[in-house]
Amino acid sequence: MAAQPPPAPPAVEVRFADLCKELGVGEGVAGEAAALLDEAKGALLGVPSVGGRSAKDAERLCFAFVLYCAVKLKGRKEGSGIRLCEILKGCKLKHDDFFKEMQQIGLKIEKILESRYGRDWEGQLELKQLESLVNLLADASRFYRKAYNELFSSASTDQEPGSATNTPDYILFGWNLFLMLRSRSSELFKDLVSCIHGLVAVLAILLIHVPAKFRSFTIEGSSHLIKQTEKGVDIIASLCHNYHTSEECLKEMMDKSHKAIEDFFGMKALSALKCKTENLDKIDTDGLMCFNGLIDEENFQLNLEKLEKLCNSNSWEGELDLKLFLSNDYIPSAEKSSGGSTNLGCSKRAFETLASPTKTIKNMLTVPCSPPSPVNGGSVKIVQMTPVTSAMTTAKWLRKVISSLPEKPSSTLKQLLSSCDRDMTNDVTKRVSIVLEAIFPTKSAADRGGSIGLNCANAFDVPWAEARKMEASKLYYRVLEAICRVESQNNSVNNLTPLLSNERFHRCLIACSAELVLATHKTVIMMFPAVLESTGLTAFDLSKIIENFVRHEETLPRELKRHLNSLGEQLLESMAWEKGSSLYNSLIVARPSLASEINRLGLLAEPMPSLDELVARQNVLVEGLPATPSKKRVAASDDNTDPRSPKRLCNESRNTVVERNLQTPPPKQSHIVSANLKAKFHPLQSTFASPTVSNPVGGNDNCADITVQIFFSKILKLAAIRIRNLCERVQYVEQTERVYNMFKQILDQQTALFFNRHIDQIILCCLYGVAKVSQLELSFREILNNYKREPQCKPEVFLSIYVGTRNRNGILGSHHVDIITFYNEVFVPAAKPFLVSLIASGTRPEDKKNPNSQISGSPKPSPFPNLPDMSPKKVSSSHNVYVSPLRQTKMDLLLSPSSRSFYACIGEGTHAYQSPSKDLAAINSRLNYNGRRINTRINFDMVSDSVVAGSLGQPNGGSTSLDPAAAFRPPSKKIKPDT
Repeated sequence: MAAQPPPAPPAVEVRFADLCKELGVGEGVAGEAAALLDEAKGALLGVPSVGGRSAKDAERLCFAFVLYCAVKLKGRKEGSGIRLCEILKGCKLKHDDFFKEMQQIGLKIEKILESRYGRDWEGQLELKQLESLVNLLADASRFYRKAYNELFSSASTDQEPGSATNTPDYILFGWNLFLMLRSRSSELFKDLVSCIHGLVAVLAILLIHVPAKFRSFTIEGSSHLIKQTEKGVDIIASLCHNYHTSEECLKEMMDKSHKAIEDFFGMKALSALKCKTENLDKIDTDGLMCFNGLIDEENFQLNLEKLEKLCNSNSWEGELDLKLFLSNDYIPSAEKSSGGSTNLGCSKRAFETLASPTKTIKNMLTVPCSPPSPVNGGSVKIVQMTPVTSAMTTAKWLRKVISSLPEKPSSTLKQLLSSCDRDMTNDVTKRVSIVLEAIFPTKSAADRGGSIGLNCANAFDVPWAEARKMEASKLYYRVLEAICRVESQNNSVNNLTPLLSNERFHRCLIACSAELVLATHKTVIMMFPAVLESTGLTAFDLSKIIENFVRHEETLPRELKRHLNSLGEQLLESMAWEKGSSLYNSLIVARPSLASEINRLGLLAEPMPSLDELVARQNVLVEGLPATPSKKRVAASDDNTDPRSPKRLCNESRNTVVERNLQTPPPKQSHIVSANLKAKFHPLQSTFASPTVSNPVGGNDNCADITVQIFFSKILKLAAIRIRNLCERVQYVEQTERVYNMFKQILDQQTALFFNRHIDQIILCCLYGVAKVSQLELSFREILNNYKREPQCKPEVFLSIYVGTRNRNGILGSHHVDIITFYNEVFVPAAKPFLVSLIASGTRPEDKKNPNSQISGSPKPSPFPNLPDMSPKKVSSSHNVYVSPLRQTKMDLLLSPSSRSFYACIGEGTHAYQSPSKDLAAINSRLNYNGRRINTRINFDMVSDSVVAGSLGQPNGGSTSLDPAAAFRPPSKKIKPDT
């Protein structure tokens, strides 16, 4: 009897239902999740993963995301208690793998999620905030493990090797004590700096209570405790020295810890002077407290169990199993320790996410400690820069340099403010109070009728918010004074009144100061661009002040300069081009030809909210508000002409700017570059003045021209760096100048291509267009594979590109396409003139080597005879496979043979972006494969015989005209030429 074939694997729906039963998901949530999976499985499971994951991995990610959406967006209302950590455990996923793919999965089914849960589905999921929290706690746990291992040994010094006696789990006790402290001190979950102070306080408590035999050092001559007093070692001062913490803040944290222990365990804190234990020998006990029975053998296990029960809370952190942060479950595989030591490195994606809005370094750095410690003989001490050391060193700068400044404007600044047409001092101080209150509200959420959210200012508690407001205001006054001094020395500036009375200038300066304070403390709430939303600014507004801020604050730490550079890249590459950006208010004045497109797409900005509106938002009662421009003056001033930043959370998965200077290609001088050389000498008031105001320095330009010229020059500099890096990666460095020139021409003459898009999308298309024209063996697939190695790469850049459309009723809509569809349908028609110029002036590599080769730019002769089409044609003797050419579309009729070679074929690969020869080889391989059937379809929707032929040369009597412009001449008058 013939053997029975193996049973077919259960369907996706069956496997998902089994998962829900295994996790104990309620019927209502399971039904909602199953319905969502039914809608989304085609988009999530029908397309191969960009990251090259297996079908099984893709299914697990899909299950986890769908189930979490159902639980979070509907299950919470029905009382479902399943947590994210339980979902990931059931799906056998690591946290970093899950968070790494979530944004891409969300993009694929964005429309489905909007239709089921509303437009705010992403905000309700709070995945980005959870990812930031995971990375923050992962960094904190790495710091704690390393510090603990420096201070304590895993076994007592007198324990015999191989002894079966288990060492008490003091490291776990300390971590749980920290988690308990966090649950009782609301400010500890906001930022990394506070977390480190809390952990150092825990280490101090452990040093006092853990038996001395478990220490990895002796008090005498210890390199860990080097601060001495007459009474012995000063533990607090020594720990502050080692970990760059504030002694004052650490003592406050110790007091909070003592109070929390008293409340939680019901113990009484005793002065360490009264505790005669060997742990305190040779230690200065002044100000130290201890607890009898906290970590003794009799009560240790019971106290540890009490702390572990507290980890499972009902707060939003309940999505995570916080006690597992001491294990490797939360640590990305690249970061796991080897040989038992703690590796403080962190993966690119994890650290970039943590760094939003506080990302400061791209990878591990080593920097000398300054000044050198006298303990090491004056030699330079090399410190490994990690997220923790970065945060603590920048916090030290904020504490030593900024916090010591006066709370009010200095006498010099007051003199500059009073030298205006009217005294601006009162206006400046009142504005600072209002704007910073909008960023760091000190009223409780209940007073404002709000609820605490992960990216919401309502989550601030009063003491923490007041401290941050004070730091931001002092930094603002300091930089404002430096800017005023420099501007007053500018020969073209006769009066500071236009600048100091400009509302937008002050708000940008305040917002930048607040952002640096948030960056210094590495907060996990108020992630950028939340500071823009709170102040009513746009990304384009903030881009005007970043360079000036760095230039005028000479003491700014290197890490904060990197952070501002990183923000500058985000603003330039995409955020300033978003709908609602104030960039379009300037463009419509500087480039009137773009007005119709800007209006058609509805890109113009909304008015910037006045100070009165900011006060009304926060329900703040402030007396003596600065005068707010009236509605009649709106047209004459820039105070109320720009929009609030689009309310979109920005993933802090961005790269830091490349620090080395770039020798930009020597393109032909355009008015962008030459005008920018002049723009550098324009006063700051020209940058922030209303777009329609004439340039105060003189000349025929208005302020919009100057602003756009400066902005475009920054775009070109950033693009030059990225183009060079990408050309180096694909090993066609000689094409750098041509790609750059093409990008610059598009920015200057086809600016609308950048609207609502990312500059990397244009760079990728320029590189591929140049490669096609130059007949290089470079496919889109190869370009994207190399682009994925760039630090700023995100999948949505080439998977989701905006394309505006209108429906039958004429209502403007939008949809997003992949990079090849965008290249074929949008980029090539707009960039034809530039591609033509490359054909006319360019030469192929083989032409340079062979002087007898064809005339430059002429098409390659076809190696194929003119064979008639036979349709349909069977191409396999053993399979029912037929090939039939697609109908010639209107686009095919418009395209001449030379222009067809500009287009990218979807059929460039059975996988995306593969060359035709590899594509045919893959098809043959599949036809000859007798194994299981692969349910993968090739998308030939946009491929015609003429397009494929164009990529192979010039078959079928292709034109060999030496006039490339003739290739774009429309065949009839009914067809409008490209504009």
